[in-house]
Amino acid sequence: MQENGSTAARPWFQHYPAGVPHRIDEASSATIVDILRNAARDYATRPAAESFGVRLTYAQMMQHAEEVTIGLQRLGLQKGDRVAVMMPNVMAYPAIMFGVLLGGFVVVNVNPLYTSRELTQQLNDSGARVLFVLENFAHTVQEALPDLTCEMAVLVRPGDLIGAKGKIVNLVSRYIKRNVRRYHLPATLPLSNFLFFARQGKLAPVEIGPDDVAFLQYTGGTTGRAKGAVLLHRNIVANVSQADAWLRSFAGERDDHVMVTALPLYHIFALTACCLFMAKIGGCQILIPNPRDLPAFIKTIKKARMTMIVVVNTLANALTARADFAEVDFSRLSISISGGMATQATVAAKWKAVTGHPLIEGYGLSETSPIACVNRLDVTEFTGAVGYPVSSTDVSIRDANGIEVALGEAGEICLKGPQVMAGYWNQPEETAGAFTPDGYFKTGDVGTLSADGLVRIVDRIKDMILVSGFNVYPNEVEDVLASHPKVMEAAVVGVTDEHSGEAVRAFIVPREGGVTEEELRDWCREKLTGYKLPKKYDFRATLPKTNVGKILRRALRDEVMKG
Repeated sequence: MQENGSTAARPWFQHYPAGVPHRIDEASSATIVDILRNAARDYATRPAAESFGVRLTYAQMMQHAEEVTIGLQRLGLQKGDRVAVMMPNVMAYPAIMFGVLLGGFVVVNVNPLYTSRELTQQLNDSGARVLFVLENFAHTVQEALPDLTCEMAVLVRPGDLIGAKGKIVNLVSRYIKRNVRRYHLPATLPLSNFLFFARQGKLAPVEIGPDDVAFLQYTGGTTGRAKGAVLLHRNIVANVSQADAWLRSFAGERDDHVMVTALPLYHIFALTACCLFMAKIGGCQILIPNPRDLPAFIKTIKKARMTMIVVVNTLANALTARADFAEVDFSRLSISISGGMATQATVAAKWKAVTGHPLIEGYGLSETSPIACVNRLDVTEFTGAVGYPVSSTDVSIRDANGIEVALGEAGEICLKGPQVMAGYWNQPEETAGAFTPDGYFKTGDVGTLSADGLVRIVDRIKDMILVSGFNVYPNEVEDVLASHPKVMEAAVVGVTDEHSGEAVRAFIVPREGGVTEEELRDWCREKLTGYKLPKKYDFRATLPKTNVGKILRRALRDEVMKG
C-alpha cells in the first residue's frame, strides 16, 4: 500500500464515521500504567470488575494491584523481569496483571489448561521468575516442577479478593465441586499470605516508558509451537486508543458500560478489547470463569444488564442453541463483537434473531495487540467481512513473491501499524521472517481488499487444501456444512490422496436427532463445485478446541495422519 495519506491510497478512509481520526497519536509517551492510574483517579468509585456477583471499584482494584507490585519488589524482582499468570477469569486476574505492569515487570499470560510439557516450554522460554496460578491447576505445576526454572509460585483461589462471598466460592470449588486435585508444591505462597507480606513494605517508584515490554503474548499454537510476541506498552496503548476512537464515534460518551468478558483474559482479544479497554472508558467487566458451563454463564448474564459482549463463533453458536439464552435482557446491548476465528453467516443470523443485534466481526492477531480491522458498529446485518483497517493501520494484500495484488484478488494479508509487535521473544530469525522488507507483518492469513477498503478473510495459508491443483479453503466448506439445519459444528481438513494429491475430509457434530452422510453429500453438491466436496465424513460428539473455542484443525489432521 502506498505510503501517503490519501483516500485513493487508503480507500477505507471514506467509510470512517465522523470523528474517527485517520491516525492516532503514534508518538504518545503514554503507557498502560497511565491508563490504569487514570482509571483509578477518574473512575475511582465506578465498578471495574464483577466476579461471582461481587464487584470491585477501580480504586479497590488499584489498591490490590499496588500490593502485588510491592510483593514482587520485596521478592527482589527488577524492572523487566517476567511474571507468569495462569488462571481463568477470576477477580485476582486483573488485579495481579495490573500489579505486574505497575512494577515495570512483564506479564506472561499462560493458558491454565496447558499440559506440564506446554507449561514448561512457555515458562522456561520466557524466563518467568514468578508464577501466579489458580489452585485448581497447581497439579500441572507440580508435574512440571522438575524441569521448571521458575523460582516460586503464588497460589490463587477462585474467590480471592471478593470478601466473604469468596470463602463460599473457595469452599464450593475445593470440597463440593472437587475442582482441586491433590498437589504438593514447595516454595509457594497463598495469595492471601503474599498480599500480607506485601503490606509490610512500601511501593518503590519505577520509571516506565512506551518502549518497555508489557506482555509476552504467546501465539495460540494452532499451527505449531507457540512463540512469544513481544508487545510493548506503546503497542497496547495504541490498540486501546484505536478501539476507543472507533467506539466513541458510534456509542458516544456514557458512564455505565458493562462488558461481558467470556473469553479468557490470557487471550489477547479479551485482554485488550475487554479488560484494558474497559479501564480506558471506565466500564465494568463481568468476568466469566468458565464459559463452557453454559447454564451458569447464562444465569450470570441474565443479571448483568450488559451493553457489550465479545464472543467467538463457537460460543455464539452454543449460546443461541439454548432456549434460556433468549430469556436474557438484551435491551441495553449495543455492541456484539465477534473475532478470534471466522464467524459463520448461519451463526450470525441466529445471534441477531435471538438478541436483535448483528454480530460485528473484527480481525486481529496476538502479534497486532490484537485489533487490526473492524466493521462499522452501525451495520444492521452481518457483513461476512472483517471490516476496515483501524486508525494508523495499513493493509497490503501480497502474493507468494511479496508483490501487492490487485484490489479484490486474494493474497496474504500484511499489516503495518503502531499496534504491531516488536518481534518474537529471543527468536531473531522468526522475527525477520515475519516481516516484509518494507516493514509489513505477514499474517499467514489469505484475504482480499475491496475497492472500498473492506477486508475479507479467505482462510489460513497453512490450512488451504490443494485438490488436483485447485485451492480449497476450509472456511468456505465449513460454512456450507454449518448451514445445514441438522449440523451443530463442522471442521474441514486436507488429507493425502493418491489421485488428487489432497482430499477434503469433514468432521461433523450433528444436532439432536442426527444427520446422515447422504444428506450432507446432497447438501454440499448443491452449493459447492466438485473438487471442494468432502470425500469422507467423520461424525463426532465434540471437536477439539482451544480454550477460546477455536477449532483445532491441526489436531484433526494429526489424528488422521496417525491413522
